Amino acid sequence: MKIRDLIVFFLLAYVISWIIWSPMWLPYFGVNIKPLLPYQHGFGGLGPMLSAFISTAIFYKKAGLQALWRRLFKWRPLFWTLVALLLPFAFSLFGGLIARVVEGRFPDFSALGKSGEFPELGVAGFVFYNIFFFGYGEEVGWRGFALPRLQQKYSAILATLILSVFWAGWHLPIFTYRPGYTAMDFPGVAGWFFSIIAGAVLFTWLFNNSRGSLLACAIFHGLIDVIFLADYRNDNMMQYIGMLVTLWGIAVLLIWGWKNLARGERISVL
Repeated sequence: MKIRDLIVFFLLAYVISWIIWSPMWLPYFGVNIKPLLPYQHGFGGLGPMLSAFISTAIFYKKAGLQALWRRLFKWRPLFWTLVALLLPFAFSLFGGLIARVVEGRFPDFSALGKSGEFPELGVAGFVFYNIFFFGYGEEVGWRGFALPRLQQKYSAILATLILSVFWAGWHLPIFTYRPGYTAMDFPGVAGWFFSIIAGAVLFTWLFNNSRGSLLACAIFHGLIDVIFLADYRNDNMMQYIGMLVTLWGIAVLLIWGWKNLARGERISVL
């Protein structure tokens, strides 16, 4: 592992995303930039992916780019691609069952996959939006570039914890303009950071078990965003789903082990 490669990657990821998001976060500091582009927040999500390709081109040349590109569409082993596809909906379903037991009623699942922010996209469009901009946009960077290099030197869990800090820091501008983020108090931010760690454990588990499939990671990331953004007409559903994600993260550590978070070896780049 070369620290230089990771420093360049993280700097580029931050700079690209924060510049694209700047018309939305600079007004918080009294600076207004117009006009806003349609889906500008989504375009900012592409920063880690662009950084991964730029950093790979600089340090690993053509062979590195070809290897990264192949991982974008790696669907085997099929089992783990199906896990990425189905597990987010399992979280949503069991969250609904918890609501039924605790509150005596099921949440409203009719809006699952629909966006109040972008109603023109429809279900298929909104799913694609999240998988492309935040699934591929983030995962090609965090898991495609940073994680395997961190795993060259560190155990899977330590590499995951280190990556979680940088992944969380990348979100900082969002706290100035995104609904939900702007309303967080200190306990809310602490809970959000813990959810980042729990989510990162699941992504490492999925990445290592799928033998480095960025397709699986992108699908999982995009669909997790979809189920968290759904309007269930129940204010507690996010807590229920978050609890299930955390419990599954703990189960992953207990069953698969902290060293590799996988049955086989952890994925690293030589």
